Amino acid sequence: MSELFCPSPQDSTALPWLAAVQSQRLIAVIRAPSLNLGMQMAQAVAAAGMRLIEITWNSDRPAHMVAKLRVALPHCWIGAGTLLTLAELQEAIAAGAQFLFTPHLNVELVQAAVSQRIPIIPGALTPSEIVAAWQTGATCVKVFPVQAVGGASYIRHLQSPLGQIPLIPTGGVTVENAQEFLQAGAIAVGLGSQLFPKEAIAMGKWTEITDQATALLHRLAAER
Repeated sequence: MSELFCPSPQDSTALPWLAAVQSQRLIAVIRAPSLNLGMQMAQAVAAAGMRLIEITWNSDRPAHMVAKLRVALPHCWIGAGTLLTLAELQEAIAAGAQFLFTPHLNVELVQAAVSQRIPIIPGALTPSEIVAAWQTGATCVKVFPVQAVGGASYIRHLQSPLGQIPLIPTGGVTVENAQEFLQAGAIAVGLGSQLFPKEAIAMGKWTEITDQATALLHRLAAER
């Protein structure tokens, strides 16, 4: 199970977000083919009590979605993910994104987010990449794609040398194995399609999605 950590100096402005991450331990990742569908997906998990929602930048009109969700879900943290360029990062910030995920490490993007006091979580995979991301000023580090290198076991093996770095694994995290990642030392996990089954979305079964997210939040809370 992950322990509370002392944020590095660059994280001091991100303490409220980090507190939410440590409380929730779960980030909903929404990749939506339409704006309206993305709004419904976000509202379904928010109804379950999820407070950390990431909109990927390869969704339909992601900036518009972030802006609308900031108004519709003021009690949630609305972030942006799959940001590849500085232009995309700046567009996300302008739309009101409250935290930023990238699938890779780009020092320019990290520095731009830090300069505007917005939490940023770059992607990394190897120990060298994880340390490099942390040393650039990252708030946390996204370990992606974690399942390709051993899943929860990989996170566990990183704890002895890199336990001071808050890790958020994605890419292979499921409803069934999310607890394993937290037990292995992750501060939180990111889930996308697992939270939003295609059949449930196609049939508009939003209550089913809410119920699954509620059950998962309860299981993760029991791991404290």
